[in-house]
Amino acid sequence: MGKLKTSKQLERHFKGIANHWRLDIILLIAKKPDISVEEIVRTLDGNEKTIAEHTRRLTIAGLINKTYKGRNVQHILSPYGEKFVSFIKTFQQT
Repeated sequence: MGKLKTSKQLERHFKGIANHWRLDIILLIAKKPDISVEEIVRTLDGNEKTIAEHTRRLTIAGLINKTYKGRNVQHILSPYGEKFVSFIKTFQQT
């Protein structure tokens, strides 16, 4: 087992998902890796600026990673993001 995270590090991750848009986005990325912001906007029927800001915050929180392919940005879960998706799903089912 690795080194334990500090409460400050945990706070960053938890604040990263503390919004209904971010929860929807991270769950969508789990289902559709390499999804673009445009696809997220269409799927969730959201505003492009809002979705872009929330993906930025998820990236800062260390929950998703962005890869750039030309003008397109694709989103995938980070290893921590994968753990959070599992954590979220346990609460969805109870």
